Amino acid sequence: MTPPRKKSGSKGGVGGFGAKKSAPRSEGAPTPEWRKKKPKPKTPPNTNNRKGGTVEARDEGPMRVQRALARAGAVSRREADRAVAEGRVQINGVRAEIGQLVDPARDVVTLDGKRIATKVTEHRWIVLHKPAAVMTTRRDPAGRTTVFDLIDDVPGLVYVGRLDFMTEGVLLLTTDGTAAHALTHPSREVERTYVATVQGDAVTAAREARKGIELEDGLVTPVEVLAHSLGGRRWAFEITITEGRNHEVRRICETLGLQVERLVRTRFGPVRLGAMESGTARALTSTEREVLDALIGA
Repeated sequence: MTPPRKKSGSKGGVGGFGAKKSAPRSEGAPTPEWRKKKPKPKTPPNTNNRKGGTVEARDEGPMRVQRALARAGAVSRREADRAVAEGRVQINGVRAEIGQLVDPARDVVTLDGKRIATKVTEHRWIVLHKPAAVMTTRRDPAGRTTVFDLIDDVPGLVYVGRLDFMTEGVLLLTTDGTAAHALTHPSREVERTYVATVQGDAVTAAREARKGIELEDGLVTPVEVLAHSLGGRRWAFEITITEGRNHEVRRICETLGLQVERLVRTRFGPVRLGAMESGTARALTSTEREVLDALIGA
């Protein structure tokens, strides 16, 4: 494991968040999205496109009846398990069994005697700029704001990879559970770029990080690491990785002796944060959709 290092003195000039002039940079070019605003403790009302957009659904063929019900938005996956176990679900007029396969394009599925449209023709996709102090979960027992409070929720909507409570940036949500699973599976190696505002010797940390960082759950080999001076002993530590372990970037920074003040995910695969305001949402662009389809293997 790379041992922590002591903090160094100032390496840059004036500048940083809210400054009028940019400071000299030691490496790489600045990315504008992380220079915009300081994190806000509470999310402002979101009046933008909370619905995102829709894309045509792929024919996924036969699937377990519980998944077909959840995918259709009739019930949650857990509720679907319970409904099948209680004998409330029928396939072509016959009581369904747990794990039984169903073809949404051909079979008739009923729940409590009501026919369910299991053939899904489109999926919802939402690109959200998650603010700090928002939970990436559907329900929070402590009553804190969740990402689902910021969008128009629909049945079957799930997030694609979690962002920590205080981490901001790009968060995808979709009703396509298969795509969500594929995009977060380590084998797909979907790139995520984070920009951490840090204090410490970021230049040396970036140099060390390029060799690989040994964490307690294994080695991390970043795709790219850059350090931009913000002035006042503060740096923008930009790192691109291809997996999403728990608190991974924060643990990387800690291992490298960097103190994180703010963390923003500026890119997930082809989807960039760009000029999105915190707390707002949008649909996928056609280019983003094409690249995501390629990553998923559609």
